[in-house]
Amino acid sequence: MSYFLYNASVLLALTASALITPTELVPDALLIIRDGKIEAVGSREQLEVPLAARVEDYESGILAPGYIDLHIHGAAGHDLMDTTPAGMKAIEHMLSAHGVTSYLPTTLTASVDLTVKALDFLAGYIESAAENAEDRTRPVGIHMEGPFLSHAKRGVHPPQQLQTPSIDLLDRFWQASRGHIKLITIAPELPNAPELIAEATHRGVTCSLGHSNAIAAEARAGIAAGACHATHTFNAMRPLDHREPGILGVVLTTPELYADIIADGVHVDPAIIQLFLRAKGPDRAVLITDALSATGMGDGRYKLADIEIEVRGPVCRDLNGTIAGSVLTLDLGVRNIMNYAGWELAETVRLASMNPARSAQLAGKGELVAGADADVIVLTPTGEVIETICGGHLPA
Repeated sequence: MSYFLYNASVLLALTASALITPTELVPDALLIIRDGKIEAVGSREQLEVPLAARVEDYESGILAPGYIDLHIHGAAGHDLMDTTPAGMKAIEHMLSAHGVTSYLPTTLTASVDLTVKALDFLAGYIESAAENAEDRTRPVGIHMEGPFLSHAKRGVHPPQQLQTPSIDLLDRFWQASRGHIKLITIAPELPNAPELIAEATHRGVTCSLGHSNAIAAEARAGIAAGACHATHTFNAMRPLDHREPGILGVVLTTPELYADIIADGVHVDPAIIQLFLRAKGPDRAVLITDALSATGMGDGRYKLADIEIEVRGPVCRDLNGTIAGSVLTLDLGVRNIMNYAGWELAETVRLASMNPARSAQLAGKGELVAGADADVIVLTPTGEVIETICGGHLPA
């Protein structure tokens, strides 16, 4: 490994035993970061370390793209529907500790006024976070889980607040979010759902099929209108039937559709996770957490918006016994996939980085390639997080 005089704006050079791009495994790796962007990626034989750079050698560690959680309701005792800037920072510091560098704060079905209030707060926080370089994960958009969901498959979403799809209501939410909505979960069988999907897609929003009792034809109509993702596959979906495959059959057999899953061993049995991975493969499978405020807090009672949740070990239920979110962290989800399916780390990392970035249209995220944002995590060979680097900022 040699050194040469390089542009003085280069701040950081990371070395490690290997690097996951994640489509390629680079041995004896060197990653050069300048002004929060990746300048160069390669082996130490291919690249030279800039003289002006601060060098961090992770020896036996593996560099990988920072994880992206598209579906999270809270963590560290704070709920994303009603938290404060201080609460948001507490959530983000916890996410950073588990390898997440970007996330979509996710709203729960609530009254229109409360939803608008939450969207306005989250939009302001996203804009503020974009202006302030700090060493923690950042929100990069909003995921609206509801209110356009099926009554039959609503889970814990309050039935009185569910809404019929309406472009006027979508526009009200869009204006409140100042265009920061990146993902919407919608049941495609609802009246006007294809029209709303088409309009949201036109605005650059990823539409995700979920909380749905759709038959196959209704799910296909949603995809034809522009839906390109599915929310927590198997959960809150019409079950698979051999004569009417329904939404689940369509999700599993549509090659171009991204689909996410909660790999905590509670929401979906490990054998079904193997089935899911065989159907969607490394190109279209996505890991999420659906994490609640209870994440990282231990057993007890917590709130999901206004809903009281009982947490015992890895299981979260409302007081009626319905499973409600998780206390999963994304790094554990990656390790679970490795254990459940026998996948290698390099293959599994893609499910928590490149795939969510591509599905939610997050430019510059999810890959360690020249020009991308310098969101980097350092992992052990078994997937434990050693360090998280957000936007090229080393932890203090």
